[in-house]
Amino acid sequence: MADELPLLCGLILVAGAGTATVLVRDPVRQSFLLSLLGLALATVFLLLQAPDVALSQLAVGSALTPLMVLLSVRKVRRTARSERREEHE
Repeated sequence: MADELPLLCGLILVAGAGTATVLVRDPVRQSFLLSLLGLALATVFLLLQAPDVALSQLAVGSALTPLMVLLSVRKVRRTARSERREEHE
């Protein structure tokens, strides 16, 4: 049972980070929590002795996906701002 304690803690962290990501409404905070979720998943994969999957999760889940979310939010906000400016002119 003591051997499974780190894995159990990791799974609880994954569940908590996933739930928090869904419940938060701000996209910037969501991307931060998504990155935290990726780190937690990578830790779980490492504890399950799957270092290749953990490394892939670090690259994709913790770095690229949150970055793409932030860039998309930035693009949408810029477009909305420029449309509002055009309406006022």
